[in-house]
Amino acid sequence: MKHASSNRRFVVVLMALGAAVVYGQKSPRLSGAVKVDGSSTVYPITAAAAEMFSESQPKVQVTVGISGTGGGFKKFLEEKPELRTDIQDASRPITAPELERAAKLGVEFIELPIAYDGIAVVVHSSNKFCDHLTIAELKKIWEPGSKIGNWKDIRDGFPSLPLKLYGPGTDSGTFDYFTEVVMGKSKACRADFTPSEDDNVLVKGVEGDAGSLGYFGFSYYEANRAKLKLLAIDNGDGQPVKPDSDSIGKLAYRPLARPLFLYVNKAALAKPEVKGFLDFYLSNAKKIVEHPKVAYVALSAKLYEFVAQRLAAGTTGTVYGGPDAHTKSLNELYSVGDK
Repeated sequence: MKHASSNRRFVVVLMALGAAVVYGQKSPRLSGAVKVDGSSTVYPITAAAAEMFSESQPKVQVTVGISGTGGGFKKFLEEKPELRTDIQDASRPITAPELERAAKLGVEFIELPIAYDGIAVVVHSSNKFCDHLTIAELKKIWEPGSKIGNWKDIRDGFPSLPLKLYGPGTDSGTFDYFTEVVMGKSKACRADFTPSEDDNVLVKGVEGDAGSLGYFGFSYYEANRAKLKLLAIDNGDGQPVKPDSDSIGKLAYRPLARPLFLYVNKAALAKPEVKGFLDFYLSNAKKIVEHPKVAYVALSAKLYEFVAQRLAAGTTGTVYGGPDAHTKSLNELYSVGDK
């Protein structure tokens, strides 16, 4: 698998998960390659699934890349079919321009929600003066043309300390989602910050700068909680909320709680190794997603059952066409009843 800096973490994960994962009945021996790319936020889940799948299917090579959700969709929708990835990790739904390109290329895809995540807003571990920020303050900091370069300009009582910003790059689905819910427009953001599609780079940046402020997927905070300080977020109701499995799963951490997705090229399902990997992934998703070393929030049993049926039926397209789709739950969007 790619990205060796992250792999060591998942070797430990797999050793811990090994006894807990239910593999089900014996599957036929498969061979071949499965190509996955996209979101660094979804990467920990898919990487763990790929490693565990290799235990029962050692002749299948599953490669998992990190190029951000936008960068991954570019590979998923390559002009030449032989260059396309089979599966796309995404921390946001597919966009209108990506839908247009898929239609132009004749790429049919299956949209599969896989977990919930919260965007963690973090500062340097030595920061004693800031325990929470409001969405309005985040907008003031990150909006296009913002001149805020010192903590004292954010809120009365904050000290004079140069502000250094770290955030996902413009190919990241986390960047798209954060800018949409904070600024009200996707990709609307100041340009003078340190960007990266690799959340590990952002963690190191925030860790190394006393005046830092950054954001990325909650799992990366969980893996580095001793090095960072997590902020609560006030959505405007005067009640700051910190992300954790409970607040994310109940969508109380608004508006920075969000679903994560897999997008599957329907044509790739004709390959037994791709179908086998996805069946394995969905069968064990809850155990993988909920494990402390992976640290995301699992969907309900009913939603996972629905997702498996969606894959088995080959149901293509997205439910995110409407303007208010982001305000609805997965159960509402996919017309799935409660637990």
